[in-house]
Amino acid sequence: MSAKASEPVAVRKGPATVEKIPDTIQIVEFVLGNEHFAIDLFDVKEVVEYTTITKLPNVAPYVRGIIDLRGEITMIIDLKQRLNITDASVLPVESSRIIVLDETISSLKTGILVDDVTSVSTFEGSQVDHTSASVNRDDTSILGIIKRKVRVRDRETNELIIWIDIKQLLGDIDASP
Repeated sequence: MSAKASEPVAVRKGPATVEKIPDTIQIVEFVLGNEHFAIDLFDVKEVVEYTTITKLPNVAPYVRGIIDLRGEITMIIDLKQRLNITDASVLPVESSRIIVLDETISSLKTGILVDDVTSVSTFEGSQVDHTSASVNRDDTSILGIIKRKVRVRDRETNELIIWIDIKQLLGDIDASP
């Protein structure tokens, strides 16, 4: 089920680690504000429609609350808040989506609130730019920038998708008391 990796690309992650990226990647693409983001397809369990979220006291500002998802309590993370994205969605919150993450991402059942889920896609490793992924080299939650060719008014241009490491981004949740 995983992508083939005959010629992996070396990527710098953090001060001294190097990680291999496969020839092809499969991602779930979603929108936050005005930007396109992606996470690995294999980090996603399912996508569900927005439902009422019960707020919790004394939690980090990006913890939106909890929902009852088919009898299981699921913590909901507001990804816009977590990433400090201030662009407002043009859509009402009721049209948002919740990406329920695979159990390997967090010890808690977790979902991330996004403005919209647009597609599941496969990209070649050559379409990912790892060098300009992060202005702050200590920020290892950005894996790369995926460049997709699109046609806009008879002109070909690159649409940029920010590929994030959701496990790294949400790692501090498991560390919280």
